[in-house]
Amino acid sequence: MRRGILELCVLSIISEEPIYPSDIIDKLKGSQLIVVEGTLYPLLTRLKNAELLTYSWKESSKGPPRKYYEITEAGHEFLKGLLVTWNELVQAVENSTKNILTNE
Repeated sequence: MRRGILELCVLSIISEEPIYPSDIIDKLKGSQLIVVEGTLYPLLTRLKNAELLTYSWKESSKGPPRKYYEITEAGHEFLKGLLVTWNELVQAVENSTKNILTNE
């Protein structure tokens, strides 16, 4: 389940704008999702191989060119499906736990 949630979060971040991987990590950390490079890079590769992402090289003032990831049209469609599934999951959890606090 965590893998699916991480895919959802990463695709959501990348859907906003082309982005460098360390910036993705910073945004995830800012949302209290702790992810390390060893987790993110294989995910980015998997999403790229599935043609949900693409990348381009951009010059950097801080060193060598950087790889920026961008979501594809297929990635947008996949993200929409993940969001539907996420919302269904949230609703199911809320429905199954709604009486816990009121019955105490």
